[in-house]
Amino acid sequence: MAPMEGSVMEVLWLAQEEVKSVVDMHSDMQVVERAFRQHGLGKVQMPPKSYLYYTAYNGDLRTMPAYLEEEDITGVKIVNVHPGNPMRNLPTVMALIILISPETGAPVAIMDGTYLTDVRTGAAGGIAAKYLARKDSKIIGLVGAGNQARTQLEALCEVFEPETVKINSRTKESCEQFIREMADFVPCEIRYEDSIEKVCDCDILVTTTPTRKPIVKASWIKEGTHINAIGADAVGKEELDPELLLRSKIIVDDVVQALHSGEVNVPLSKHYISENDIHAQLGEVIAGLKPGRTSEEEITIFDSTGLAIQDVATAHMVYERAVRGGLGRQVRMF
Repeated sequence: MAPMEGSVMEVLWLAQEEVKSVVDMHSDMQVVERAFRQHGLGKVQMPPKSYLYYTAYNGDLRTMPAYLEEEDITGVKIVNVHPGNPMRNLPTVMALIILISPETGAPVAIMDGTYLTDVRTGAAGGIAAKYLARKDSKIIGLVGAGNQARTQLEALCEVFEPETVKINSRTKESCEQFIREMADFVPCEIRYEDSIEKVCDCDILVTTTPTRKPIVKASWIKEGTHINAIGADAVGKEELDPELLLRSKIIVDDVVQALHSGEVNVPLSKHYISENDIHAQLGEVIAGLKPGRTSEEEITIFDSTGLAIQDVATAHMVYERAVRGGLGRQVRMF
């Protein structure tokens, strides 16, 4: 509903530091798990991401709307991925989230979504492992040492008590920095491995790279491993050997998005696998509509593309906490 003549519309503006001050992994995992459950029960509206590709700049822009009907919250995220940005002293991923009133369509809050994206993606990985990994998982392997590796590990530590964390990335220096930054947070040894194959000797494997060629071979993965495949989030990206998908139980966050831009998108386009090889959506497992892990020997894969429901649910939590804490500033729109 448009405001009447003479009315004033103000929107709460939240900068990144304000978002950071009110969001935590433990709370966000609860919020995101609830959102996934609603997704599994068919109680959300969420069109697939729409993409704009800037081939001249090796980047893309995505819009992600969602409406969680049970909680009556809605909004949209606008997010980019530009791998060359660090050379410009900019983040690879930058995001803006707008919360909207379902009743009137008026904007309620505008907030930084960059840090929020890292947290909600980490939360999804932790929730997936909660339902799909072996309960006695003790060794975590990380391929990639960026921001997403940090929040994935943080979320896994909410669910498990790891004894060892192993990491490999493009450079040893990035791994050493990761180890220094996470040493006080993770109550176990974090060690650099000089090959991805050594990292794959683990109970839970997390891949968070932007690669377009598989870097994890099927022969490296032992029975009973759970894999959070996080990096493939656009057409043409893949991190896992297609042969590994044939050996595994595949759970996606959303089928439509995964077919287009998830870990399964390239194997599907090349007919290594079919849509019938996808076992379930994570929300269906959480809601009890489909089984998760059914044996200690199964290899399970969570194919994460990132859902708008995660963003909207997390942003709403941030908004409520910010209002209670008197954070942010009201910006006059019209």
